[in-house]
Amino acid sequence: MIAVDLIQPISVLLKRHAKRSPQKVAYSDSKTSITYHDLRNTVEALSFNLRERGLREGETVAVWLPNSVNWVISCLAIIRAGGVCVPISYESTSSEVAYRLNDAACKMVFTRSEKQHVIQSELDKRVSEPIVIIEDWSGTEKALNFITLCSGERPKQTLPDDDIERASLIVYTSGTTGQPKGVVLSTRSMLWVTAACWVPALGMTDADVVLSPLPLFHSYAINISVLSVLAVGATEHIMERFSTSEVISSLKEGGFTLMPGVPTMFQYLLQTGKQLEVVIGTKTRFVSAGAIMPAKLNDDFEAYFGTPLLDGYGITETSTMVTMNWLGKSRIAGSCGLPVIGLSVRLVDPADGSDVPIGKEGELICRGPNLMIGYHNKPNETAKAVVNGWYHTGDLAKSDKNGFLTITGRLKELIIRGGQNIAPAEVEETIFKYDGVLDCAVVGVPDENYGEVPVAFVTVADEEGFKPESLIQFCAKHMSKYKVPTSIHLIDAIPRTGSGKTIRFKLKEKLA
Repeated sequence: MIAVDLIQPISVLLKRHAKRSPQKVAYSDSKTSITYHDLRNTVEALSFNLRERGLREGETVAVWLPNSVNWVISCLAIIRAGGVCVPISYESTSSEVAYRLNDAACKMVFTRSEKQHVIQSELDKRVSEPIVIIEDWSGTEKALNFITLCSGERPKQTLPDDDIERASLIVYTSGTTGQPKGVVLSTRSMLWVTAACWVPALGMTDADVVLSPLPLFHSYAINISVLSVLAVGATEHIMERFSTSEVISSLKEGGFTLMPGVPTMFQYLLQTGKQLEVVIGTKTRFVSAGAIMPAKLNDDFEAYFGTPLLDGYGITETSTMVTMNWLGKSRIAGSCGLPVIGLSVRLVDPADGSDVPIGKEGELICRGPNLMIGYHNKPNETAKAVVNGWYHTGDLAKSDKNGFLTITGRLKELIIRGGQNIAPAEVEETIFKYDGVLDCAVVGVPDENYGEVPVAFVTVADEEGFKPESLIQFCAKHMSKYKVPTSIHLIDAIPRTGSGKTIRFKLKEKLA
């Protein structure tokens, strides 16, 4: 059954745990920690101050901070104040940040002083310049002090009704067009995954002590590492970034009962664990999402460490999870598990929409309470993706007679590198800006550590003078590191259909 009491407004969850366990640590990082009592007071004080400075219901606020307790406080306060949180990777380039701030029309931005110049210099002048809230404020002009806004007792003035049905998050995800799409999610849809997936499948409770190396700007991390921890009243340590040695050191010390991650992280943990003959005990459960978990990695990890590694399949548009393997129940090698409780899943023929028989490949479509509200400012894209209430994932899968699903491929062309989505068209757009490139195409190729990595094929005006490493360096200046092609291949002509679409499988055949 779904634990309905977990699907509550932020204000209710904060009040509940502040009353039940006031001195219990809610979240911590390498520099600080905060109890549930202080978390409630801090979030409500910040929420009130955001309202005092002009934030109104439905307006957007960006969080451009590294993983930290302050990231969590900022996110919860924005939602509590009636705003919409727009998470942005702290490693994003200036152009990537500018796109998100402009597209979402952010009224405020939480960030650090070293990033303030980007906001001022890169914003589209047609959009009002947002109020900047500086975490490490030191008298900076035209900015607000984060610590000051969070300080003081919880204000007695009332805040707006905490409506869990309204939009509370816009999470940007790469699309096949190359232009990131803002996925609009509600608090209810996100916490529904807590109640229908994490709690029953993982046995997640207030007794859990979570170690989270996930980047918080991802929907997966927001769901399990922020909102789910709050919903059940658990304790969590947030790592600023994933480090194999730090994770192993933390796990060896003991005390952690749950660690979410992506397959790449578990690949590194297994490799290093074997090299150093690490023993971590069987107290910790591990869960993976964000990319397909290779069956061999799953088996090898559990065999070596002697502890469960549960994986599932999820996407941002469904508030993360669609299927999940359950703790203590049967699993099928290579399968991403059973549909989440209350979620309807079908496998259909992409050509005519008819349901395919058991064992046959079809496009996975789903419908349920965790479905997105839509794509921000993209009604046409929303209409294409959600047809008669069913979200078309673009992923191909097979089902066995017991309902276990196995992802087999993608209709879409997204490359998933270590859980990060990469749109080939976005990378191609950057490559086309490089002098001398006439044509290009980007494809994903298998990689032992990351699952997939992008590689590029290019045609150039001067082959003798062309230096692949220079193009890679150019890409690194204009894109996040994970999007940069790992290799560049010269080709006489990019294979295309009569209508001009790239025939990517032919490029993959050349590599093979």
